[in-house]
Amino acid sequence: MPQTTDNQKVDTVISQMLAAWQVGAVDEMHKYYADNVCVVSGEWEPPLFGWDAYSKAYSAQRSRTQGGQIDRSNTLIKVDGNTAWATYQWEYVVTVDGQPQDIRGHTSLVFEKQADAWVIALNHTSMVSDTPLRQAAPVSTTPVPAGQNPTPPQ
Repeated sequence: MPQTTDNQKVDTVISQMLAAWQVGAVDEMHKYYADNVCVVSGEWEPPLFGWDAYSKAYSAQRSRTQGGQIDRSNTLIKVDGNTAWATYQWEYVVTVDGQPQDIRGHTSLVFEKQADAWVIALNHTSMVSDTPLRQAAPVSTTPVPAGQNPTPPQ
């Protein structure tokens, strides 16, 4: 059986953390974060220090969402001894406060190797766009006389 590289281990941590994050499994998420983690969110707010502060903020944010699917792309990982960093882009399609949203951004993570496990010591997220998803306008079934333009939907 081939040995798993540290790059692969870090990538797996990111995948498992995002899976737990997506479904709101706070206790599961904790095993991927250092107790003294620093989290910089995509919102204009002060950084959060420590797992307790982050888990409370995450839970408050999560209570406003329904459903949701996060997709990660363009991941780069660099391991150097007992530290590593990773950066990736993401798209999160979710309903927030009853409004469908398509949110895109970047996340950079700094990892520490603690007791042979990679944990997130710094999570810095930047939102690039926060776009409400719009329902398609209803299609009119009323015939339009030749030579007239239909009135655009309001």
